[in-house]
Amino acid sequence: MKKASGMLVIVTENVPPRLRGRLGVWLIEVRAGVYIGNPSRRLREFIWEQVEQGLEDGNAVMAWNTNTESGYDFKTLGKNRREPVEFDGLKLVSFYPPEPGENAL
Repeated sequence: MKKASGMLVIVTENVPPRLRGRLGVWLIEVRAGVYIGNPSRRLREFIWEQVEQGLEDGNAVMAWNTNTESGYDFKTLGKNRREPVEFDGLKLVSFYPPEPGENAL
């Protein structure tokens, strides 16, 4: 039996129903827009390609465990106030200021 690469989490917001259905083929939707699974690296990369192609006006983040100082890595797509930044080899999250009329949370 082939060993999987480790835990994967994808969180989506405002994505089309067809993308949610596609993600449900490979992962389990434990809450609305929150998918988890244990796919191989190759399948993880394929799943992210599906997210890139089907995102439209939504946004998504994918996080997985890996052999880094923090023990994980992540990617984001779409408009969101949170932006990944590298700092001394660690990936952290920076926040853009809210747009006028937008809630600061």
